[in-house]
Amino acid sequence: GLNFIDLMVRQGNIDNPPKTPLVPGFECSGIVEAIGDSVKGFEIGDRVMAFVNYSAWAEVVCTPAEFVYKIPDDMSFSEAAAFPMNFVTAYMMLFEVANLREGMSVLVHSAGGGVGQAVAQLCSTIPNVTVFGTASSFKHEAIKDSVTHLFDRNADYVQEVKRISTDGVDIVLDCLCGENTGKGLSLLKPLGTYILYGSSNMVTGETKSFFSFAKSWWQVEKVNPIKLYEENKVIAGFSLLNLLFKQNRGGLIKGVMDKLLNLYNNKKIKPVVDSLWALEEVKEAMQRIHDRGNIGKLILDVEKAPTPLMANDSTETSEAGEEE
Repeated sequence: GLNFIDLMVRQGNIDNPPKTPLVPGFECSGIVEAIGDSVKGFEIGDRVMAFVNYSAWAEVVCTPAEFVYKIPDDMSFSEAAAFPMNFVTAYMMLFEVANLREGMSVLVHSAGGGVGQAVAQLCSTIPNVTVFGTASSFKHEAIKDSVTHLFDRNADYVQEVKRISTDGVDIVLDCLCGENTGKGLSLLKPLGTYILYGSSNMVTGETKSFFSFAKSWWQVEKVNPIKLYEENKVIAGFSLLNLLFKQNRGGLIKGVMDKLLNLYNNKKIKPVVDSLWALEEVKEAMQRIHDRGNIGKLILDVEKAPTPLMANDSTETSEAGEEE
């Protein structure tokens, strides 16, 4: 699976970027080729999906068994590669951090991206949840049925949300950062939760621009704890990769995956795959993410042969916000 965080890694826009040479990628699906001596519960030949601390974009991947999960019989390998990052991130934010309940409202940026679509699907499993989404206008037709209210990412969505819900929303999920942080906090109802789970506004052109990086952070409103106290607002951050690989919460994530796979088996959720790409096409695939042209998840398929791209069906250059 390709994620926006992979683009940030490539540009060095993360804390402690790894040293090269490096194989990127944090999630994959495939068939078990070999298992360690002490591993229980898996057999050679099992169809599995996994989190990997880098090195997922490869034909052979090695990862601890606690990060590996069996694929349901009717789930394809491409769906499985699109499943873990997006759905675990969405589930953890909605239910573990923000405590989503019946009748609440959620604002999610990049509603057409992998996390955005996972958020919309999970919200639909709870009665009477209103989902406000922002996305590029060219995506609206494709995703309009997945959210309650859809706004152009370049429009003044704060006024649009307040026009529909005068007192704001219960949960804001922000993968953009920058000036959207202050806007999100201003939209929170009392006892509402704002969660920052990415900073895709940090990613600019092909090379990292320190100026744009600094400008994006400069736009982040300073959070005043006294104001939070007076307004009864909650501000939170969420990083699935840190939770897994730095804070050793693999057991917690396994419990979440069990719940998600149950929802999948009951046909309540289904990953949205935008497109499949050969390993040789990784540059073009990453450009599609950079240009925010995708609806759902991009997948690198090691068995796929490169396809010559026609001028009009390559990455659609647009301006949109995207997933973590």
